[in-house]
Amino acid sequence: MTDSTPTTEPPKRKLTVRLTKDETWQALRDGHTGIFTSLRRDGVPVSMPVWYVVLDDTIYIGTRGKKLARVRHDSRASFLVEGGVYWRDLWGVHVTGTAEIIDPSPELAARIAAENARKYDAYRTPREEMPEEVRNTYETAEHAVVRITPDARILTWKNAKLWD
Repeated sequence: MTDSTPTTEPPKRKLTVRLTKDETWQALRDGHTGIFTSLRRDGVPVSMPVWYVVLDDTIYIGTRGKKLARVRHDSRASFLVEGGVYWRDLWGVHVTGTAEIIDPSPELAARIAAENARKYDAYRTPREEMPEEVRNTYETAEHAVVRITPDARILTWKNAKLWD
């Protein structure tokens, strides 16, 4: 005689390294250095490290120089934040979207400045400690705020989720 009691096994967990939407934006907010990729006139991508802030699911970069010229020419951009040293700890968020130079409202400018200070004040080199030529370059260069508005193509991974 056989036992006809049905056995119910727990559903198998789907193995994934993907972050949820909330985890994605938290990782972006907490990340330190982003890699901003813009396009040269000939279409060649240029990726540069930048400090950035995230407010309301939008990325803001205070920057200068050729990055601004590239954004003016072509608004397509990508942005990557990553972390971890050991394979198990590797994580990243890759965003594609539109970059545009903005003139933020006083309220938005204050929010960007406050978040920028919170994240980076401890890492800044005081202007008086910079070589004069470097200080002059930074003080005379055009500075602007670039807003990256993500599209739906956000790629995420966090290897540690394999152990969750």
